[in-house]
Amino acid sequence: MLLLKLTGELDHHTAEKMRKKLDKEIISSGAQTVVFDLSELSFMDSSGIGVLLGRYKLFATKSLYLTGANDTINRLLTMSGVYSLMPKYKGDVEK
Repeated sequence: MLLLKLTGELDHHTAEKMRKKLDKEIISSGAQTVVFDLSELSFMDSSGIGVLLGRYKLFATKSLYLTGANDTINRLLTMSGVYSLMPKYKGDVEK
């Protein structure tokens, strides 16, 4: 399992850099299960959703999960339907 902690803001200013970092980590790890820890993500807009959905499409053979979203980001992920593709991780994650 690969745990990726996203921090700060994930918006149109940071999306491309984040996308490249995430792809590099996922590819180099070889992990079949990837958990995106959003507990330190303070803001996300539609560009952030695009980053997550892009990782879903690119790594469709892997199991992708989300955890730790604050209330605002949780609502955004729920309304956009992201949780139907990348469900909330039910297990324990090491911080």
